[in-house]
Amino acid sequence: MHDLDLKSLRLLIAVCDHANIKLAAEQEHIEPSAISKRIAQLEAQLGTRLLLRGRRGVEPTPAGLALLEHARNMLFTAERIRADIASFSRGIKGHVRLVASASAIAESLLDDLAEFLRDEANQNIQVDIEERFSKDLVRMVADGAASLGVCWDSIDFLGLEHRRYRRDELTLAVHRDHPLAGRKSIAFEQTLKYQHVGLPPATAVHTMLQRAAARAGQVVSYRAIVSNFDAELRVVAAGLGISVIPRQVAMRHEQMRDIRVVALTDAWAKRRFAVCFRDAATLQPAARRMIEFLETKAAA
Repeated sequence: MHDLDLKSLRLLIAVCDHANIKLAAEQEHIEPSAISKRIAQLEAQLGTRLLLRGRRGVEPTPAGLALLEHARNMLFTAERIRADIASFSRGIKGHVRLVASASAIAESLLDDLAEFLRDEANQNIQVDIEERFSKDLVRMVADGAASLGVCWDSIDFLGLEHRRYRRDELTLAVHRDHPLAGRKSIAFEQTLKYQHVGLPPATAVHTMLQRAAARAGQVVSYRAIVSNFDAELRVVAAGLGISVIPRQVAMRHEQMRDIRVVALTDAWAKRRFAVCFRDAATLQPAARRMIEFLETKAAA
């Protein structure tokens, strides 16, 4: 089979979006007969019908729907390639795609990246940041979908290289009227008789807490599962549960809401983030420079 032609795929998308070859032709500034010819060539190339033509227009066959999904992805990727290469002509000398866990983003990562980008030496570096679950971001870096990943260093890095980044501490957030509000510190096991507020099961912190509870022969009773730390603190401030949350995040909200922060005495509550990547030797200079900068924050 010959390579698929992006122009033909673009025309197929236009036809399916309009359900009409004439309207698609007007949009693409091409004759309807030229579109019909290109789609016929696609059908011959793939050995199957892609469109059903009727009195009210056209609609994709099951094979056409499958191709349509791939076509949209291919054109999106092609546009990203074009934009990436064009960025060099605008003076951007590096483009780093970084994926990070919710904990890393909620704490210091965004501030650190802002400091990095403010440096005059890095003014020609562009950064894309995307939040992902730790296990997913490691897979994205391993597959080459992202240059760098930032998450806890306790995860399986799937053979990726990694460097140390900032330290982190988990604490307990409770409402000011909660029985635990007067405590200076507490073991996680002692919190399990109360209802918790937590993040989704796919997150690293949820898995960590489940394992800690299992070691104590207990389970975590969740009053609510929410999508992010801010939502957790809102539920805690409403007096509906307690939550294990990064100290830095909790302290930012302690004075603004009816929340008290209690230290956790468990060893696993002290943790560290890491920056992961496939191979330092093949990284773009911009990505290597970013890793070196983030490593300077490892002592924090």
